[in-house]
Amino acid sequence: MKILITGGAGFIGSAVVRMAIERGHEVVNVDCLTYAANLQNLRSVETHKAYRFEKVNICDAEAVKAVLHTHQPDAVMHLAAESHVDRSIDGPGAFMQTNIIGTYVLLEAARAYWSGLKGKKQDVFKFLHVSTDEVYGDLSPDDPAFEETTSYDPSSPYSASKAASDHLVRAWSRTYGLPVVLTNCSNNYGPFQFPEKLIPVVILKALHGQDIPVYGAGENIRDWLYVDDHADALLTVLDKGRLGETYNIGGNNERSNIELVRTLCGLMDSHMPKGAFTHDSLIKFVVDRPGHDRRYAINATKIRTELGWKPSVTHDQGFEKTLHWYLENQWWWAPLLKKGQFGDRLGAL
Repeated sequence: MKILITGGAGFIGSAVVRMAIERGHEVVNVDCLTYAANLQNLRSVETHKAYRFEKVNICDAEAVKAVLHTHQPDAVMHLAAESHVDRSIDGPGAFMQTNIIGTYVLLEAARAYWSGLKGKKQDVFKFLHVSTDEVYGDLSPDDPAFEETTSYDPSSPYSASKAASDHLVRAWSRTYGLPVVLTNCSNNYGPFQFPEKLIPVVILKALHGQDIPVYGAGENIRDWLYVDDHADALLTVLDKGRLGETYNIGGNNERSNIELVRTLCGLMDSHMPKGAFTHDSLIKFVVDRPGHDRRYAINATKIRTELGWKPSVTHDQGFEKTLHWYLENQWWWAPLLKKGQFGDRLGAL
């Protein structure tokens, strides 16, 4: 397959690009390189004959049309998005533009491209839209996990913008017949995650002996999914997913924020012991953010029973692998810290 992947220089997108190339696909990476994108994520494939990069903003209709026309992909995997909840609270405009308008522009370009295809090329084309479990809102501790039929109830500007983009994709499928598949995933973690998200923040704060700020009492619960497992799930859905369907992708790994932070601190104690000092002594509880969802949980029964996918990385194995990667790859994160790209966001979890 030749796959056009939007947001392929981001955390999840780059994992998909690397895995797709490893599995023999051709990849066209479309990314406008906003603050969280990093071409260093793709250093291992940047010279591969099956890889192409196009610096294009998905809100630029003419540029998107030109990329589709030039590269003639067999599928589109749409991962480009503004995704950090705190940033969406501080400045929602960018989220409305990229996540809603950008998805609309991409859908229209894909529809025109697909309509012009002939025969088998048109028959096999798919548009895979990658979304989040946050569109479902939040759960109480005893509520059943989100299913594909759970009603949408987004809480933040970020999740509202992703919910809107999901609705657009379904509308283009029903109204125009565009062959789409959707996925909604739980919280990802792993190598190359931009250091404004919870797990890399904890690791880097602990590494530097700085306060580890945790919102509220740290009781908010998330389901954690190792990024390579997510990439595998997305390629599985692209290959075998039924058109018009949604598949929830989860790690079956629910943890409260404070439990996760203490787990990571314990791993730091094991790998970088400092006498009687324990890294959890750096934890500092801070004022909770507005509209902070209590709990997310994914029921991934559908993708397991229909497509045969399940996570391959165990909970503790994934956190250990991630910690090792950050400890061993200062070349990647040190320049980002030096640039000061995070403002005051390298902290609040």
